[in-house]
Amino acid sequence: MNRVKPNRFRHQLRRGAVALALAATLPVPLAGAALAAPHAAQAAPAVAPADAADPAAVTLHLPRPTGRYAVGRDTLHLTDKQRRDPWVPAAGARELMASLYYPARPGTGHHRAPYMNAKEAQLLLRGIHRADAPLAKALAATRTHARTDARPAPGTHPLVVLSPGFSLNRATLSLLSEELASHGYVVALLDHAHESFGTAFPGGRTLTCVACDTVEKAPRDVRKRLMAKVATGRAADIRFVLDALTGAGNHGRPEPQGTYALHGRHSAWRYSAMIDTRRIGVAGHSIGGNSAAAAMAADPRVRAGINMDGTFSAPVPRRGLDGRPFLMLGTLNGHSPHDEDTTWLRDWRRLDGWKRWLTVRDAGHFTFIDIPVLGGQLGVTDPTAPLPGKRSGEITRDYVTAFFDQHLRGLPRPLLDGPSPANPEVLFQNP
Repeated sequence: MNRVKPNRFRHQLRRGAVALALAATLPVPLAGAALAAPHAAQAAPAVAPADAADPAAVTLHLPRPTGRYAVGRDTLHLTDKQRRDPWVPAAGARELMASLYYPARPGTGHHRAPYMNAKEAQLLLRGIHRADAPLAKALAATRTHARTDARPAPGTHPLVVLSPGFSLNRATLSLLSEELASHGYVVALLDHAHESFGTAFPGGRTLTCVACDTVEKAPRDVRKRLMAKVATGRAADIRFVLDALTGAGNHGRPEPQGTYALHGRHSAWRYSAMIDTRRIGVAGHSIGGNSAAAAMAADPRVRAGINMDGTFSAPVPRRGLDGRPFLMLGTLNGHSPHDEDTTWLRDWRRLDGWKRWLTVRDAGHFTFIDIPVLGGQLGVTDPTAPLPGKRSGEITRDYVTAFFDQHLRGLPRPLLDGPSPANPEVLFQNP
């Protein structure tokens, strides 16, 4: 476990208030999340200036993707019948929800895909002690750019699997998903059952964060092991999703498209033929970033991975990742060398392939997801993470896309070679 001063550790475990830049506060809600990002778990109320926008009067929107492709989106319900749910064994098989973003033909598709539903938005805000009906309505109504039932673009495309932070709905990585799809990637954005404040499943079910309650109630010396369990469990989820999407297994239960054949085997997704199975990457935020490394360690199909500001509760193996590339992208205050999260320095030394350790000035734990981008549209700021929401989105988008372009497409990206005048906030660490 990271060495954390006792009074700070108690401070981290409160259900209180790391800034949610949606006119609220977002906890790193529980002990587990404090382990996932200890530097970010201090109580830090968001600040709404006097001229902050009324959520009821604002239409929140994701920035327009910068790639040349239009974006389509499908939703899949997947069930791994070979594994029992680790948090609610009585529920039976492990379940996942996946949003599949993909490069699409322009002008096709029916409607803009929803950001999240009203119940999910309400549960997110309730989880952070912000039962605000107008804000929940605004969050659920966030405008996206992906369209449902869009026709896929021709050709095959690399696949990137994304895993969100502990307690957070997968929607919080929508901006990055749309961006990658617009640049020609298929993206599988996952929700892991019982690991978010609220995730809608078919049949009118909405599952809540049983894992959060389990971690919060556990003795302090057990919490690190529980967070490692989250990371390795998600790695198993990712491996299952790769099987389900590529036809390597027949464990997926697709909803609503039915079963589709690929090379004589069944795939869970109707457009799986557009996936280039030789080019697969994984990335995630917080514990999702640790899960990316764990998935790489367990599955040689994953060629490249990114950890966005997550503690390595499940360590990178001492043998490394068999020379495969890995990017560590985090906050300057918390994930710099010799900072409190010593797992980054430990696992940096174990990485045995191409690697970069980037830290971002004025960033907070949520810089790398949608929260500050949407919060900036409401005029809300976080004094502990003053990087503007617009810049937060740009930095995440640009560096993540450049990494996968270079390592899944073989395209040289000088942005990854060293400091850039266009991005003075991004520092290259070389301990």
